[in-house]
Amino acid sequence: MKKIMVIGAGQMGGGIAHVAAQAGYSVILNDLNDEFVTKGLKVIEKNLRRNVEKGRIESSECEAILGRITKSTSLEDAATADLVIEAAVENMEIKSQIFSSLDEICPAHTILATNTSSLPITEIASYTKRPELVIGMHFMNPVPIMKLVEIIRGLATTDEVFEKIRDLSVEMGKTPVEVNDAPGFVANRILIPMINEAIYTLYDGIASAEDIDNVMKLGMNHPMGPLALADLIGLDTVLSICEVLHEGLGDKYRPCPLLRKYVKAGWLGRKSGRGFYIYE
Repeated sequence: MKKIMVIGAGQMGGGIAHVAAQAGYSVILNDLNDEFVTKGLKVIEKNLRRNVEKGRIESSECEAILGRITKSTSLEDAATADLVIEAAVENMEIKSQIFSSLDEICPAHTILATNTSSLPITEIASYTKRPELVIGMHFMNPVPIMKLVEIIRGLATTDEVFEKIRDLSVEMGKTPVEVNDAPGFVANRILIPMINEAIYTLYDGIASAEDIDNVMKLGMNHPMGPLALADLIGLDTVLSICEVLHEGLGDKYRPCPLLRKYVKAGWLGRKSGRGFYIYE
């Protein structure tokens, strides 16, 4: 495995491209247009320059990492990739279109991975003629810092593919955890209900957003409160995962009405400038 294509140059995709290039791989960073790709590349460069300033890496290493990343706005560029990691929006219709196209474009040996945080790997794999080469590779945000990767097999994923992705994760400096293909996997099956309950606590007028977050930070030793974390993840993404959990696991995962209201208002968190908090 020498060349990796990452689809989606946003928060997650850019982070995945960063750690893949840092691990020595040639990386193609793809998105819908050049503006998105350039923005993603600038974030990678900013993070690497910060690491140089803090003495974590040498300036020459920073340049070498950036030199391994090429920009792409066409899925056809996947024709040269040994692995494709999809990090597009959390929407099955969009992911199914991407995987169906990749199946036609990629060489027969190419592994197709998805960074989905909740959608079923087996269903995503069904849109290809190579379900044995499809796997879930769920990174945590922010990718360059967080150590965990959930590796999720689909029904047909082979042991060889799983082992390759597990080894790759270690090369990227991550700790891989094998997880079964179930709604929300492990991380979000536990995390999202906590966030949703925090939103209900705000919705019911029990405490302010700041005080709810302080309870979890100071009382439970969480590094970030659940409402601030929801803003970081993106409230639209939180809602999408809630919907998957609700559909797959029942009523106890029903999204809070306040979460739906914020998403409809376009209050999506940090990326829109407003969520449970207001951002400059």
